[in-house]
Amino acid sequence: MNKQSQPLVKLNFESDYGVISLCANETGITHLNFIPQIDSEWQSREVDNQLLENNRVQSSIGSVSEPALEQRASAHLLQAKQELCEYFSGTRRHFDVALAPKGTEFQQQVWHALTELDYGQSCSYADIAMKIARPKAVRAVGTANGANPIAIIVPCHRVIGKNGTLTGYAYGLELKQKLLSLEGLSV
Repeated sequence: MNKQSQPLVKLNFESDYGVISLCANETGITHLNFIPQIDSEWQSREVDNQLLENNRVQSSIGSVSEPALEQRASAHLLQAKQELCEYFSGTRRHFDVALAPKGTEFQQQVWHALTELDYGQSCSYADIAMKIARPKAVRAVGTANGANPIAIIVPCHRVIGKNGTLTGYAYGLELKQKLLSLEGLSV
């Protein structure tokens, strides 16, 4: 995972799994969220357009021009959209797009461990805690998992209960089950 900075550009698109909102900066994808529909029970984590405008002003102060930064960020969006479409169609099992989520060092460790989970593989919070050499931090791993700003690509949907049951998901258990089923897991 790359440098942590705020998003510069955004792309929303429809998929068979819902409307997806992608945000990126010059180093990679910063957010991947599902935009709630009218009857959705979960709240949107979508990035505010005002934040994007504020970051465009700040980014133009550096040594690289703002259009060059936005061009790099846009390339990440297009790559992520393409890879997601391939994932949803069942032809992609691993994502290659650069990531740039903003989070604490601990969150970064958890999210990195999630990216190492193979397609069709599940684990528990305790498994992730062991993987990052923090076996007593199971609850903190759960909190970091819930704060994941890049759904699907950082596959927090692959975390299930230690007893093999579905656990919470920011976008609802129905979507979590659909994503797991897409990968061949029945929970």
